[in-house]
Order: sequence, then structure tokens, then C-alpha cells
Amino acid sequence: MEKTLRKNLFFIFKICVTLLVISPFYIAIIYSVKSKPEMVTNRLAFPKTIHWDNFTRAIETSNFGLAMKNSLITTVAAVFVITLICTMAAYIIARKNNRFYNTIYYIFVGAMIIPFQSIMTPLYIDMAKWKLLNTLHGFVMAKIGFQIAFTVLLVSGFVKSIPKDLEEAASIDGAGIYQVFFRIVFPLMKPIILTSVVLNTLNVWNDFQMSLTLLQRKEVRNIPLTQYFFFGENSIELGLAFALFIMSMIPILVLYLTLQKYIICGITSGAVKG
Repeated sequence: MEKTLRKNLFFIFKICVTLLVISPFYIAIIYSVKSKPEMVTNRLAFPKTIHWDNFTRAIETSNFGLAMKNSLITTVAAVFVITLICTMAAYIIARKNNRFYNTIYYIFVGAMIIPFQSIMTPLYIDMAKWKLLNTLHGFVMAKIGFQIAFTVLLVSGFVKSIPKDLEEAASIDGAGIYQVFFRIVFPLMKPIILTSVVLNTLNVWNDFQMSLTLLQRKEVRNIPLTQYFFFGENSIELGLAFALFIMSMIPILVLYLTLQKYIICGITSGAVKG
């Protein structure tokens, strides 16, 4: 009886956690197809009439196409550069076990605890001085700077699990350091690289604070800033905001569903036991 009771309680706990996790998605979906009166009267109830026009109105009033283009450009550029730079840096830090590289490693650790709010004003002043304010490439450079520390720490831990025997064998065959990295080590890092790609894509795509600081003109607004457009001082368009949120979530879901088998199934398959 005690074992059955414990099993039933654990099952109820899992159901509660599942409902808690999916509740934001449920709210987002029903709000995206609700009218304003229904949001006031029945906040969590399923809408009696589905208003698909919320999506068309959101696209028309927010210039969604331009926002999507800006988000795609900044996200792809930032994630590509972060992945290329951080994989090489993490490889060197993990393999060169001396005082200099250990110091660099701890500098990256310390950089992760610096909140954005503490350097927001200096960043704004420097970007304005360098004429990078309200430019997509300026935003990309700032995001790269903030994501390097996390990605290097994430990747360097995985590199340490890759045996050195393969690299030594390639070096004996005459391969240089770049050939060893790109032909031997880089393919073995595929699981952690794809994991970092997903995490960094999510971070850049959903960034609001830095976007609000650096991207103030309409022509360079990304999706988070475009969603903010529906929250005014005198009126709030929740239906349109959630409709835009659903549309902006689709690329991230497609990316995750495409890469999840590599992340989940291949997370421990990057190295060969020595």
C-alpha cells in the first residue's frame, strides 16, 4: 500500500509539473486568437470564436517582416561568429594547462557574473562614440561579447573529455594545429556545438534589454522590440502581441526540433574511450 501510494503521489506530482510547464504555451495560444472582450470576461477559458485576424493585424501594424529579417540577420551572424571563436578558444584553454590559460579561464568565469545593467550606460556611450548605435552589426558585436564567456566555459568542459590520442596521431602524420582542430577535434565536438548553437540562438533571438538599449530606430528593430510596440501607455493589444509571439516562436521551435536528436542522443558520443 505504501509503495502504491508513493507511486500515485509521484504520478500526480509529474502531472502538476507538466501542467505548470505547458500553461504558458496554452495562455499564449488562446490569447493569440481571442478578442478583447473575451480576455476581460474569460481570461483562461478557450475562446468561443477564434479570431485569426489577430495574426494578420499583428503583421500589418508591426512591420513583422522587417523585424523577422533583422532578427534572422543578427542571430545567424552572432551565433556563427560565437561558435567559430569559442570552439577554438575553448580547445586551446582546455589543452594548454598552464598558469596563463588557467587565468584566462577564470577571467571568463568572472565575466559571467557581471550583470548587463551594470555596464549598460558605458556600453551605450561607447557604441554612440564608435557610431555603432542603431546598427545591426553593432548589436551583433555586443551580443558576441556577452556570449563568449558562457560558450567558452560550456565547450571547454566537453573538450577535456576528448582523448588526446587522436590529436597526437594526427600530429605524427604531419597535421598542423589547424588541421588537427578542424579535421579531428571539431567533428567530435558536434554535440556540444549544436547545444551551444541552440542556447545562443535562443539568447540572441529573445534579447530585449540590449535591443532596447542599442536598437532604437524603427528600421533596425528586432522581434522582441516589435512585440513591445503593442504595449503602449494608454492601450495594450494583448491579442496582437501574443499572435506575434506565436509567429516569432516558430523558427526557434523548428531549430530545436531539428537538432534535438543530436543534442539528446549524441551528447556523450563526441569522444572515443582511450
